[in-house]
Amino acid sequence: MPDRVVVAMSGGVDSSVAAALLHEQGFDVVGVTLQLWGKDVCTTAGTRLCCSVRDSLDAKAVAKRLGIRHEVLELAQAFRTHVIDYFVDSYRDGLTPNPCIACNDHIKFGELLSYADRLEAPLGATGHNAPPLIATGHYARSGQDAAAGRWTLHRSADPSKDQSYVLFNLTQEQLSRTRFPLGELSKPQVRDIARSLGFATAEKPDSQDICFVRDRDKDGFLRRELKVASDPGPITDTDGHVLGTHQGLLGYTIGQREGLGIAVGRALYVIGMDRAGNRLIVGAREQLLRSDLTAERVNWVSIAPPDRPIRGAVKIRSRHEAAGSRLSPDGQGGVRVSFDEPQPAVTPGQAAVFYDGDLVLGGGWIGKEGAECGNGSAARSQAAGG
Repeated sequence: MPDRVVVAMSGGVDSSVAAALLHEQGFDVVGVTLQLWGKDVCTTAGTRLCCSVRDSLDAKAVAKRLGIRHEVLELAQAFRTHVIDYFVDSYRDGLTPNPCIACNDHIKFGELLSYADRLEAPLGATGHNAPPLIATGHYARSGQDAAAGRWTLHRSADPSKDQSYVLFNLTQEQLSRTRFPLGELSKPQVRDIARSLGFATAEKPDSQDICFVRDRDKDGFLRRELKVASDPGPITDTDGHVLGTHQGLLGYTIGQREGLGIAVGRALYVIGMDRAGNRLIVGAREQLLRSDLTAERVNWVSIAPPDRPIRGAVKIRSRHEAAGSRLSPDGQGGVRVSFDEPQPAVTPGQAAVFYDGDLVLGGGWIGKEGAECGNGSAARSQAAGG
């Protein structure tokens, strides 16, 4: 019998084409749509959540057109615990979370992989010699380093759609059992394939960044979840001069420029938060610069953990251009990143992902401590609360 692959089908164009390509390659494809909210929420008119009735029906229609089996996997509690609660708790603790990475870690490459294993026996797939695979519509590539005996993760062939940043935390077991059918394609090529196959998903827009914030009001969502009211306080520069008033520190992030509500004739950015004093600290772009950061809980996805400093290019946000750096492991699961040139908006709670060309070496989480300003002690002392 052919190898089985369970495809995460969100009802969008990317996962639809991923399933079609694997089916064309002769795999025994099972499409699975993840239901991440309760049915009462998912059936709400006009919902833009990633488990909406429309999305599930679109995925089912694609599966029917391909002649493959389609399942719905209910994961509302797991999504609440591992993604939403993590998102809310991070902001409460003064961190800026990345829910897409959390969703990949626990839902797509955790729960879905476990479900793939459970599907094998009931469907009578006794002829399968290998454990079932999973696949997603991520724009990334995987490979094998035969000499090192490891699976490797690589950037997408299309730099404009590369999603390797949010996949750095994959384990060798997860990576060995995951396929990325879109890794060699561009978005226009994917849409062309969907049109040629007559998929209704061909023209669907991409999903929003924070899929569970339906009204795109992140601050309102956080206040409702944490059951807190707005707590106004001063917006100051690094010398303590009051420039305006914020409506609560909750939801601000380092490097933020929009939505500050102050006009002083020059561009200002969030460079720190004094939570004890309920003060938002703003400054010029050069005051955002940092020469170093500490990455915690590092996962070396493609290579064995190095025991000495190595060179790499580091991305500190998904849309950040990777910056040349020295990576110094601390022997305790952390890495000190020293940039060749100071970088703006090093944000605690975000991921720092290490690259060697197209190869994803690994990555970790930017810690609250250990980021040094690149332009003097005044900003360093004033922004210490952030």
